Amino acid sequence: MDRWVSALWVIAWSVMTVTVTVTVTVTVTADPSDEACLRELRKSLEEPEKVLHNWSEENLAKPCNDSTSNLQGAICNNGRIYKLSLNNLSLRGSISPYLSNCTNLQALDLSSNLLSGPIPPDLQSLVNLAVLNLSSNRLQGPIPPQLTLCAYLNIIDLHDNLLSGPIPQQLGLLVRLSAFDVSNNRLSGPIPSSLSNRTANFPRFNASSFLGNKDLYGYPLPPLRKQGLSVLAIVGIGLGSGLASLVLSFSAVCIWLKITDRNIALQEAKITHLMPDY
Repeated sequence: MDRWVSALWVIAWSVMTVTVTVTVTVTVTADPSDEACLRELRKSLEEPEKVLHNWSEENLAKPCNDSTSNLQGAICNNGRIYKLSLNNLSLRGSISPYLSNCTNLQALDLSSNLLSGPIPPDLQSLVNLAVLNLSSNRLQGPIPPQLTLCAYLNIIDLHDNLLSGPIPQQLGLLVRLSAFDVSNNRLSGPIPSSLSNRTANFPRFNASSFLGNKDLYGYPLPPLRKQGLSVLAIVGIGLGSGLASLVLSFSAVCIWLKITDRNIALQEAKITHLMPDY
C-alpha cells in the first residue's frame, strides 16, 4: 500500500514540476488599407521605378514588418505605416487621393519634388496626421478647408507652390497648429483673423508665413502701399511730354510761317496791282 502511495506522489510531483514551454508564432499580415494606399500612390507618380527602386509588388504586399519597413521612405509602427518621407526625390505626378487609406499616418512629407495638381480634400481622413509638408512643388488649386478635420495637425507647410484662392478660415480651428507656412503662392483675399490673432502682443504666425502672395492682405502683413510711379516712369513721362511739346511747337511755327508767307504774298500782289504801268 505504501508503495502505491509513494508512486502516486512521485507522479503528482512530476506533473506539478514539469515546465511546459509553448512557442507561439504570430504571422503579421499587411494591412489592406496600407497596401491600397501605397499602390495608388505609386500609380499616381510618373515613372516611380526610377526613384522608388524597392517599391516592388513583393514589398508592397508586405510594406511593414512590425516596426520596420521594406519600402524606401516609409516608417512603420506596430505593423502600420505611420510616416511617409519622400522628399527631394524629383518625383513627378500628382498626390493620390487614396493616401487617405493610410489611416494610421502621422507624418506626410512630399516636399521638394515636382508634383502638380490639387491637394486632395480626401486627406481629411488622415485623422492622426500631425505633420503635412507639401512645400516646394507645383501644386495648384485651393487649400482644402477639409484639413480642419485633421485635428492633430501641428505643422502645415505649403510654401513655394502655385496654390490659389483664399486661406480657409476654418484652419484657425486647429488648436495644435504651431507652424504654418503658405508663402510664395498665388493666394488672395484677407488673412483669416483666426490665424493672425495676437498672443501676448505677438501674432500667432508672423508675416513670413504669408509673404509672396501679391493679392493676400491683412495682419500680420504690412499695410498695402499705394503704388506710385517709379523714377524711371516719371523720367519717361517727362521726356515723352517734352518731346510732344517740342513737336507741337515746331508744327505751330511751321503753320505760322506758312500763314505769314501767304499774307506777305497777298500784300505784294495787292501792291503790284496798284502800281501803274510805265
